[in-house]
Amino acid sequence: MSTTNLFSDDYTTVIAPGSHWSLNVRKGMQMRLTDLEGGANVAMLFYNPSLLSEKYNAPDTLKCQHTFKLTQGHCLYSDMGRVFASIIDDSFGWHETVCGNSHRKHIEDRWGSRHYQSQRNKWLQNGFDAFLVELTKYRLKKQDLAANLNLFSEVSTNAEGQLRLSRQSQANDSVTLRFEMDTLVVMHTCPHPLSTAAEYPQKPVQVILEKAKPVLADDYCVNLCEENRRGFHNNALYHLGM
Repeated sequence: MSTTNLFSDDYTTVIAPGSHWSLNVRKGMQMRLTDLEGGANVAMLFYNPSLLSEKYNAPDTLKCQHTFKLTQGHCLYSDMGRVFASIIDDSFGWHETVCGNSHRKHIEDRWGSRHYQSQRNKWLQNGFDAFLVELTKYRLKKQDLAANLNLFSEVSTNAEGQLRLSRQSQANDSVTLRFEMDTLVVMHTCPHPLSTAAEYPQKPVQVILEKAKPVLADDYCVNLCEENRRGFHNNALYHLGM
């Protein structure tokens, strides 16, 4: 992971391919993720750092906004009905939250077995283990995992109803998340579980953290649907201590 701008108003880093990272992001910050080469996948989970049992809820995120895909205007909900983050900008236009994570078997079946003990940094990490490594830092365990978000990955169904990875981002596609409450963000850059790439995808992702503009009454994410207005209302009560 390379880092720049340590003494400026923003923070920029690059997450290496097949890697993982976690951090606490404060309310009022935004995170811009950019696929530097095309074909990246960024899996993410969110937790309330003050109440770690509160976590990202994929079913509610889709259901309350009457959507299957996620893009600009959509909010990312917790299982307490609050909004962790809003998608305020998106050049790709299609992110999924139903296919979950790659596991060791996915990686071995597609690209063969490699282990850190012999390959060191050239080994092929899987998403499930990558998440567990990060969760352990916060005393979270396997049972604390939830259905995750996969940025830069579009899925569709074939005639038999089977899901497939139908499109991924191009070089320099980006998505920006504005955080509406303090959030523990856990992420990795391991391949999407439905990837059929000939080689293990080695795709770096740039992350820029900076202050977001204030949320105004005419905010697109707030007003996308009535459910989002309720979500922001729940956030307001939470921040009042109620």
